[in-house]
Amino acid sequence: MTLPTFTELFEKLSTSDESVEIEAKKASDLTKRALETVSAFSNEPDRGGGYLLLGVEGKEGNLFRDFDVVGVENPDKLQADLATQCRDSFNTPIRPEIQVERHEGKTVLVVFVPEAPAHDKPVYLRSRGVPKGAFRRIGSTTQTCTDDDIAMFYEARGHRSYDETAVQGTTVADVDPAALEAYRRTRRERGAEAALLDLPDPQLLRALGATAEQGEALTVAGLVLFGNVAALRRYLPMTRIDYIRVDGREWVSDPDHRYQTVEKLGPLVLTVPTIVGLVLDDIPKSFSLAEDGVHRQDVPLIPRKVIREAVVNAVMHRSYRSHQPVQIIRYSNRLEIKNPGYSLIPSERLGEPGSRTRNPRIAAALHDLGLAETKGTGIPTMRKVMSEANLTDPLFESDHVRSEFAVRLLTHHLLSEDDWAWLGRFKAHNLSDDEARALVVLRELGALDNAAYRSINRVDTLTASSRLRRLRDIGLLDQRGQGRSTYYLPTPALLGSSEAGASPNPLDSGLSRGSDPLDTEELPRELAAAIEGLGKRARPEKVKQVITRLCAWQPLSGAQLGKILDRNPTYLSNNYLRQMLGAGELELLYPDSPAHPKQAYKAPAKGK
Repeated sequence: MTLPTFTELFEKLSTSDESVEIEAKKASDLTKRALETVSAFSNEPDRGGGYLLLGVEGKEGNLFRDFDVVGVENPDKLQADLATQCRDSFNTPIRPEIQVERHEGKTVLVVFVPEAPAHDKPVYLRSRGVPKGAFRRIGSTTQTCTDDDIAMFYEARGHRSYDETAVQGTTVADVDPAALEAYRRTRRERGAEAALLDLPDPQLLRALGATAEQGEALTVAGLVLFGNVAALRRYLPMTRIDYIRVDGREWVSDPDHRYQTVEKLGPLVLTVPTIVGLVLDDIPKSFSLAEDGVHRQDVPLIPRKVIREAVVNAVMHRSYRSHQPVQIIRYSNRLEIKNPGYSLIPSERLGEPGSRTRNPRIAAALHDLGLAETKGTGIPTMRKVMSEANLTDPLFESDHVRSEFAVRLLTHHLLSEDDWAWLGRFKAHNLSDDEARALVVLRELGALDNAAYRSINRVDTLTASSRLRRLRDIGLLDQRGQGRSTYYLPTPALLGSSEAGASPNPLDSGLSRGSDPLDTEELPRELAAAIEGLGKRARPEKVKQVITRLCAWQPLSGAQLGKILDRNPTYLSNNYLRQMLGAGELELLYPDSPAHPKQAYKAPAKGK
């Protein structure tokens, strides 16, 4: 194949930073991190591979990351070393394409790493094995594969999916007869073939993949779809669905105030319609009259079809390996549906034709019942119906690090008369339609990033970056963070003078202001002594203990922890905070909004 030129790739790098397909490194960086990137480019599904630009140095410290071409000293040796390591270091040989070029008088290398065939995945470093030696390319980052990732790769080779595995100890006696009867009844109403539905229960369950091939143990799919409450509580207690009502627009961590929870544990065949009905009954409604009618018709502010699609997608695509419930959170201005398990389709490709599910047996049964589609039309349908109701498009967020997927449905009617009146204050800036929509959503949610802008307006990454920078440059947005972690807050000029004088939150990171976010003299004496005892080369276990104690004392941001422990905040995040979040040793102060401008870490209740 003919590779893009270095100039073309470098221009793209300089415009939009490192991405899912491009990473820049100095020649001296041809170490284990470069090989991790090779693994990630080889493994990432449906990307075709990625490009390494060697001889480029990235500079941190500004709001935008700058890149300088520094060149390579010995391109022949570098090519040979890279080709040899790609051949020998992995479980299967990788054959990159390498192109030597001159740019501004310096020698640089363009390295294309092709995506590996499905039967060779996961590609991993033999010295580390799986999962620690296998990587994926998520956005601009290279991340260690999770158990779900490894399972997905092996399933693509023709292995069984997780929902087809047997749950040891279960039998057909653990099936809820009402759930199986509801399945038969609904299928008959939809015109299913009688030959299947007239089978005895054991044979019907086997035909649906609800029981294992050997013996009569239920599979994960069989237990989730048809299991009775007692069996589910005994074997899969965290497959429940939590419906949470929150007063106001922000999550409140105090369990004794301001929210109510309804927990539903039961077979999905019965539980999904019940949960959808519960949510619909609770959503504020408007009323309408047909042109030739006289009877009032109550219509949910969020259309019924959208809520059903969102709930069904959450239970169909969730990871049943994760011991977490699906959460449906109703705020005063939005509905959020969150499920464990990131999207198997990259965020920027959500809504394209085609579907990929980690639970094919569960998906097939829900499709049989008319609850789910399996052709990838669910998200386009949600967007179309929300648009027809003059509502903001659904906002989707897939978090690979936390292994979580969320959809946010705003009850706010987009560009109402009040919105136009508010936007009229910025007439001099000649806002485009997509900029206007983004500002209205920002006013509702409080923060915005590139992914949200793309979701709202269905534009590409470069267009979203350009629009957000323009809104920043004209003084309507305040940019925070760097690189992939960049997000935007409303400025006083956008919100108006009534909110301009709001006092800063003590948990604000202080990164962009350069201010001192915390007075370390406030530390309790025993904590100060523990920190002093760490030194610079403490064991990781000891550092984690001190971080837990600090976050039990009070919620702290990454910048505050870095200042207290005298360590780089990025280093802390990469080597401690993310791992502790994943292991449940820390929690986010605002778990429903990872990019919240006042985000901080706290110790879980058991750790206090």
